[in-house]
Amino acid sequence: MLDVSCILINYNTSQYSIACIKSILENRGDSVTYEIVIVDNASKKEDYEALREGISKINSENVKLIRSLINTGFGGGNMTGVEHASPCKYFAFINNDTLFKTPNTLAILVNFMKATPNAGVCSPQMLDEKGNFRKTFDHFASPHREILKRGFLEFINPKRFPNRKKRYEQPLKVDYVQGAFMFVDAQDFKDVGGFDTHLFLYYEESDLCRRILKQKGKQAYLVPSVEYIHFESASTGSNLTMKIEQKISLFYYLKKHFGWFQFKIVQVYFVIRYFFSSLFKPKNWKLFFLMVKGMPTSQSLKHKQKPVHD
Repeated sequence: MLDVSCILINYNTSQYSIACIKSILENRGDSVTYEIVIVDNASKKEDYEALREGISKINSENVKLIRSLINTGFGGGNMTGVEHASPCKYFAFINNDTLFKTPNTLAILVNFMKATPNAGVCSPQMLDEKGNFRKTFDHFASPHREILKRGFLEFINPKRFPNRKKRYEQPLKVDYVQGAFMFVDAQDFKDVGGFDTHLFLYYEESDLCRRILKQKGKQAYLVPSVEYIHFESASTGSNLTMKIEQKISLFYYLKKHFGWFQFKIVQVYFVIRYFFSSLFKPKNWKLFFLMVKGMPTSQSLKHKQKPVHD
């Protein structure tokens, strides 16, 4: 059984994927056994070929490339990677637009998980491409978070809602860590059913960490002694398209975890908010009308994917 299976998704960004693979190989730590599984999520043929050629030049027997002929999104792509992964103790779900920065990254995270029995998920500290601090964890989405906002919750109850913008020196127990780098106990991941593939983009990590906490009683942790660089949104589309997808995922998440009544409270809040914002930003009318309909999952990008033909 391997220590770690690193799973990456490539979508028309082969140059990022190749750089990410190289950074993993350079900073993994010699004491761990590992593999890297790259799932190409229906990229254009030329990008897939560039990725395949780049991997062949790396010439590592620890790297697998899987080609999906349809874009199954973040959760679906990672589940494809899990399907092709070797038996392992931990999954490292890593965005392809990231770079390992700390030597022995995988070894340090393995040792942290072994030393922290109540940890189901952990993550290094995220940095931007210039090496500056970036928020790495967040509070579970909920009606009070959406209406009262994060800053207010952190102000009135800092013990329950730690400051996301603060730099920490010691490991910190959090609600969930960003999906750009999630280091997950493989057995816990399987026990809760993995990623919910109804979510195409956004809230997959929050949903996973909430289920691991609820079903397994295990926490997510920030491990600030380890750092990684994340080039945000290297493979996503327009701002409005992504905002719509984000709200579709949020509404699905709220209905799943909080039920119809609390979901309706949040829906009414957003309908009122986006009605007035659309008066000043007409492009938001599309979002407003979808809010009125409850952000149906039928409008997700998940249902607009077409198979590629090699």
